Amino acid sequence: MAMPRVVSSMWVVVLAAVSVVAVTWVQGRMTERWAPASRDEVLRVSKLLEDHFPKRFADWEVEQEIEGDPRELQRAGAVGHVSLLYRNARSKARVSTFVVSALPHDASGHTPDRCYPGAGFSIGESEHRLTVPLADGRKAEVFTGTFVKSGQTLRIFWTYGVPAAKQGVRLDWIAPQIARIALNPYPAVYKLYAIVDETRLGSSQSMAECEQFIADLLPALDAALSAGESSQPTEETPPAASTAAAD
Repeated sequence: MAMPRVVSSMWVVVLAAVSVVAVTWVQGRMTERWAPASRDEVLRVSKLLEDHFPKRFADWEVEQEIEGDPRELQRAGAVGHVSLLYRNARSKARVSTFVVSALPHDASGHTPDRCYPGAGFSIGESEHRLTVPLADGRKAEVFTGTFVKSGQTLRIFWTYGVPAAKQGVRLDWIAPQIARIALNPYPAVYKLYAIVDETRLGSSQSMAECEQFIADLLPALDAALSAGESSQPTEETPPAASTAAAD
């Protein structure tokens, strides 16, 4: 009569073990513990980013390079990065951009709503999602919000670049609500910030300048990365050794 009770207890143990394994496997996938993204791929896209990021496009041109903070780069899990200040020749507006290439788990965790308050900023306008029409007819999803400190207000746009599903396009730009889950399938991702000081420009102009910057930059970046990728040397077969007899 005790046998059914023993069998029932065994099934409880088995189900509990299966649950633990399943949860552990999911966590391992999320943190890239069991099936880590290819380090070679992250290094490859990082080199493309650093070697081919456009310095001039539409009305924008680099005014200066901005030195990256090693601590911030480490927190962002950056394998490659670009940090530049652009000036618009028409409007004279300045927009800085900070772009990193990283593993998806690292890229998803370091967002402005977490890092800027840690640097003494308070949240002004809470983050919200926008769709920005791009200059090439596509659309990009972005987050935007403002951060305030000592009378200064920064307007920040941020978005993630992932391999595009559409043939002939290198990157799609997305703003997922749960980035860790949405980015997990990709071997490597880009994260891009566009930042403008709206203290003097005002809210409406800073918003317009950031949107225009994103609209102009992303197609130019896609073209530059594609051109850079196509120009990468391919491995060549070494010439065969001569078998001709010596005279």
